[in-house]
Amino acid sequence: MKHLIDILDLSVEEVERLLELAGRIQDAPADYAERCRRKKLATLFFEPSTRTRLSFEAAMYELGGNVLGFSEAQSSSAAKGESVSDTVRTVGCYADIIAMRHPKEGAPLVASLRSPVPVINAGDGGHNHPTQTLTDLMTIRRELGGFSGLTVGLCGDLKFGRTVHSLLAALSRYPGVRFVLISPEELRLPEYNKKALEASGADWRETESLEEAMPELDVLYMTRVQRERFFNEADYLRLRDSYILTPEKLGAARADMRVLHPLPRVNEISVAVDDDPRAAYFRQVRNGKFVRMALILTLLGLGD
Repeated sequence: MKHLIDILDLSVEEVERLLELAGRIQDAPADYAERCRRKKLATLFFEPSTRTRLSFEAAMYELGGNVLGFSEAQSSSAAKGESVSDTVRTVGCYADIIAMRHPKEGAPLVASLRSPVPVINAGDGGHNHPTQTLTDLMTIRRELGGFSGLTVGLCGDLKFGRTVHSLLAALSRYPGVRFVLISPEELRLPEYNKKALEASGADWRETESLEEAMPELDVLYMTRVQRERFFNEADYLRLRDSYILTPEKLGAARADMRVLHPLPRVNEISVAVDDDPRAAYFRQVRNGKFVRMALILTLLGLGD
């Protein structure tokens, strides 16, 4: 494994090894504190980010390495018209590994074809977000013990949600996983994703009702309606509050169900839900750091 661009770049066995390593790091972080001494991570973020960028930086610092990079396109030579290929070829002269976020689908793949060092896709447009998916998988695994036989509800923006697309691809490889796709008609899962689900043999259905689906779910994966993906402000304003999870709605859920969210949230989960033990999204954030530590170590050949 040289780069991570798509979650399907990893076999199920490789995913399991990464999650096991992330778990060992979480349980004994001091054992890994100097693994990346003298190594440098470049964070090339052409699009705003809080959790992903900071968790990559925290991961590298906790491994004993250093970080360089930029947090917006305007503070890089992209503002002067430099291509992604030239940027990564340049940055690869300074760093040992690159994490890239870009608003255009496929940009990290283009970068990986020219980069002299490993490239990690930290999110490309509405397409893919493999490290968030690894974070989601680690959270489900630690909260519920595994994946097989789960019923997973994905709610909100399924059309543009790159975290949704990656998670569906990853979980559809496990036996017996069922999906309930909860969205307004305008934000339904794209046809190419549905065809991939059909090809995998996964069991799935669509609904517009969160309340109807709630009692059958083991995992509820909430997503925000993403303003930055809309061309029409009126459409965004009409759809942004399609689903709001409240304690009253959560009352119909199983006692052992877990609520996940890739964050940031806007209105789709009431803050009154935060103290419910089923709300796992801030534990999910913490897991992201350990997953990214495991990935950095693996791509640099420094893992267990």
